[in-house]
Amino acid sequence: MSAHARCFGLAVGLSASVGAVWADPTQVEQQVKSAGNAQKDSDFGFRSGSFVATPIPFSNPTIGSGLVLGLGYLFNIDRGSKPSVIGIAGLRSDNGTMGYGGSINLYSHDNRWQLETLFAEADIRYDLFTTIGTLPIRQEGYLGRVSLSYGVTPDLSFGGSMRYLKTDVSLDAPDLPSIPAPFNDFLNTEILSLGVVADWDTRDDTLYPTSGNHLQFEASRGIFLGGILPDYSRAFLNFSHYVAVGKNGVLAAMASTCAASSDTPFFDQCALGGTDSFRGFSFTQYLDDRSASVQVEYRQTLTPRFGGVVFGGAGLVGPTYGQLAEGGTHGAVGIGLRYRVSKKFPVDLSVDVTRNTIDENQLYIYVGQRF
Repeated sequence: MSAHARCFGLAVGLSASVGAVWADPTQVEQQVKSAGNAQKDSDFGFRSGSFVATPIPFSNPTIGSGLVLGLGYLFNIDRGSKPSVIGIAGLRSDNGTMGYGGSINLYSHDNRWQLETLFAEADIRYDLFTTIGTLPIRQEGYLGRVSLSYGVTPDLSFGGSMRYLKTDVSLDAPDLPSIPAPFNDFLNTEILSLGVVADWDTRDDTLYPTSGNHLQFEASRGIFLGGILPDYSRAFLNFSHYVAVGKNGVLAAMASTCAASSDTPFFDQCALGGTDSFRGFSFTQYLDDRSASVQVEYRQTLTPRFGGVVFGGAGLVGPTYGQLAEGGTHGAVGIGLRYRVSKKFPVDLSVDVTRNTIDENQLYIYVGQRF
């Protein structure tokens, strides 16, 4: 399960944390599809749904540790579609980050039509790594996202997306000077992003896949409302592959790349741990106009309740693809424990510990698989 979000700063804080329950379309899809597979003979229609309350602990190096609380209503519009969901969620972390949001995700006509939405408000605290040192940042604002896709086959869909972001950025320390250029151009702004999305998914299960492939693509154009700053473009591609190993093992691999134009604001640039779910570094530690990464993970079920993983990955960032190697390769390895929180569905509470190439240790706590 992707615990990551689509960009960082405000958008990462919301999509990776508030969105972890109901608002992030990827994670919602993974959770409710399994529920739908287990209820093939249930009634259909809005009144035949059920409520689900979900407390989720989390920990990551960007916003610290905390808890997400969510409430969702799941229902099937028709027999051939995965369950739709209406939900709300809120979060708070130990570094002062807080937020709340809601979503409505609807799937109908045998998944031919897929509507996914996210609306949230947050106050995010994080460290921004710059050439003059690490800056404590406070980023407040609102985020709204809508995507509509049409499935040309049961596995392949195409669509469009729209995101509205209003954000205010400031230093989270009154005794420090103002944020330096070029970051200070984006302190108080409104951005409308229009994009196209594509998804190809042949996995045997979205919660705990043991075979198949999953490809995600999105390209967008960010428009600064008010016309002061130039528009910018951004795109990413994630490809995951899964192979069963023996009776209880799974080998999972993921390759990712991201590209953004030179006018992209720092909170929408490509980053390790942004769109690629990379573990080992803060979202804001390595960011630029290009990124590429690869990750491999071996998953082993030990008992009906417990499992373990070992994983490793390497990534690069730079201003162009030709300059990716100039900044060096950033890598991390780790081990993790999985606890199956449900006897009915393959939903795991995940705890991972990583060691990176700059000799830092990081702790991650989340629900589901990383990818």
